[in-house]
Amino acid sequence: MSDGPAFRLLFVCTGNICRSPTAEAVMRKLVDDAGLGAEFAIDSAGTGTWHLGEPPQPLASVVAAKHGYILGGNARRVQPGDFDAFDIVVALDRTHLRHLRDMTLDLESRLKVRMLLDDEDVPDPYGGSEADFERSF
Repeated sequence: MSDGPAFRLLFVCTGNICRSPTAEAVMRKLVDDAGLGAEFAIDSAGTGTWHLGEPPQPLASVVAAKHGYILGGNARRVQPGDFDAFDIVVALDRTHLRHLRDMTLDLESRLKVRMLLDDEDVPDPYGGSEADFERSF
């Protein structure tokens, strides 16, 4: 048996305050509910620096809570070392996909980058209404 999680997963959006923390919380609950929480390390990050250290956006937290999910953590920027630390790096839209692939220096790292929705963007609710956050959720 391994000392750490068997699978490491990173979700990435722009500022790490809306979409990626939501995806992290949903995945965390899915694996916990399946009794597999100890087998996974799940985190989120952003491609930008605008919100470093901030908690999730309040409307993202409100919408997530309505659906039974708790958002946590503080915004951080994705780092080159994340490609070594995680097995899969999940982009929430095509802009993030390009940014992440541009960050990678080798084929192995590039192959770790995937879209969450098979080349369909998760809509960015930042600055929008609660309905926009619901649509993104």
